[in-house]
Amino acid sequence: MRFGYIGLGIMGRPMTLNLLRAGFSGTVWARRAERMEPLVAEGAQRSASPAELAASVDVVFVNVSDTPDVEEVLFGAHGVIQGAKPGLVVVDHSTISPTATMRMADRLAEKGVDMLDAPVSGGEQGAISGTLTIMVGGKAPVLDKVRPLLEAEGKTITHVGDHGAGQMAKACNQLIIAQTMMGIAEAFTMAEAAGVDPARVREALMGGFAYSKVLEVHAERMLNRVYKPGFKARLHKKDMAIALQTAADLGLPVPGTALATQLINAAVGQGRGEEDSAVVAEVQRLLAPKA
Repeated sequence: MRFGYIGLGIMGRPMTLNLLRAGFSGTVWARRAERMEPLVAEGAQRSASPAELAASVDVVFVNVSDTPDVEEVLFGAHGVIQGAKPGLVVVDHSTISPTATMRMADRLAEKGVDMLDAPVSGGEQGAISGTLTIMVGGKAPVLDKVRPLLEAEGKTITHVGDHGAGQMAKACNQLIIAQTMMGIAEAFTMAEAAGVDPARVREALMGGFAYSKVLEVHAERMLNRVYKPGFKARLHKKDMAIALQTAADLGLPVPGTALATQLINAAVGQGRGEEDSAVVAEVQRLLAPKA
């Protein structure tokens, strides 16, 4: 299968590189032409538009920031649908609204195009190492068809359910991560206020039931106070808005999610949206009373 990849940012670039290194032939497109060059140097073909890309491949991967961005690259004036042939598969790795995903899948199906919503978890390092967790919504036979490609990107591939189920799983993922980061930030602030080294607290907790990947990775950022983005706070803010809207649509109270969202919103409001979302620890430090 020949693939096309749209969206070559922090996640998309290394994921495309892993596909190329696994031996798949690929074509790339990005709004900024310079983002294509490193991948062209690795053997990818360059495309002038999403429509042109779609016309030349079997599978189109999309990895862009938000719901309107996905809609534009799929259905815009030069979008994927303009060049798509029946039998094409669109795999959307973006994190967007589950409801919008279902609507897009129906619209593509009218043209004989299958869609999988396949958001990922694991951050930039997971994208680089090819160990991402991929949550998939859509038809099982379509997933089986593209699974060899997905296995070049991720280590854990789970078929969650029909269209939109992958995005629902990602919304759940994001609210759990946000609330876990909030808990760690509170714990470290409490340890510091009591004169206890939070690094030693983390060391103790790593061996017990409080262990999590968040405690392993994000807590280290909090201790070092260095927030080079694996996942930017402004994007986590967007994802939390999706989680809150989804809960509202279902009539569900999610107070923990709402509170964690406020910390992320505050970090972005303080001009730290381009830093890793673990920067919520700095918001927590500001809330703590000064000695």
